[in-house]
Amino acid sequence: MSNSIRLIELVVISDTHLGTVGCRAKELNKYLKNIDPKTIVLNGDILDIWQFSKRSWNKYHTKVIKQLLNFITKGTKVHYIAGNHDEALRRFLNFELEGFKITNKLSLELNGKKAWFFHGDVFDVTMQHSRWLTRLGGFGYDLLILINSIVNKILVFFGREKLSFSKTIKNKVKAAVSFINKFETTVANIALKNQFDYVICGHIHQPCIKKIDSKNGSITYLNSGDWVENMTALEYNNNKWTLFQYDEKLFKNEEFDENEYKNTKTLFSDLLAEINTNTNN
Repeated sequence: MSNSIRLIELVVISDTHLGTVGCRAKELNKYLKNIDPKTIVLNGDILDIWQFSKRSWNKYHTKVIKQLLNFITKGTKVHYIAGNHDEALRRFLNFELEGFKITNKLSLELNGKKAWFFHGDVFDVTMQHSRWLTRLGGFGYDLLILINSIVNKILVFFGREKLSFSKTIKNKVKAAVSFINKFETTVANIALKNQFDYVICGHIHQPCIKKIDSKNGSITYLNSGDWVENMTALEYNNNKWTLFQYDEKLFKNEEFDENEYKNTKTLFSDLLAEINTNTNN
């Protein structure tokens, strides 16, 4: 087990869906506590305002927020790119405080190469034309994750390997595979036309690093995945991109500080008040 803090130039995290039943906040918190990044890009759907549930918000969700705040106070640059599940934050675009900024998209130069970051919901046709259907799908997805977690507990009890229902469905249903491929190709072509070397997205919960070739040229497409099923993040160090995959064996079991939790309860109350305000408007 490795407990050393890793220095990283740039970390990209997306689709954590804090405030929902499917969020793997405990694992995410362990990951965050074991890295020391110069820059973090939160690439959308970090706080799930669509499916937010007070019942789903536990101590680990609070610890994730606190850890992100700790990064900011220590001097880490944190770029929060709004997604569709936290689109209410688009009311505060270009808000900036110390090293923290809320934005819709971001471009950075990495060792002479141009990188373009955005969540990706703008290229999702269902988001543009059937928002009510998308929200209904989000509810169904949460229900699937809940059922999946119950089944996995039973499988582990009998010594069997865990399963991922949604990943299996995505990999086998032709329509889902076609949607993912079209999304990646569309994003890559637009980035190429804007002369970027890297394009980094979230949204579709499909972690990936690959080169895409088209008539417009060649580009590296990256997707940071999610912290619901895949528990992945993108890391950039020494001019190289890698895809981090959470593995419980890499982290020790950490004792939870109840006093620390009590001191941050007001953080949850503030978040809940803000969400209720945005939902009612």
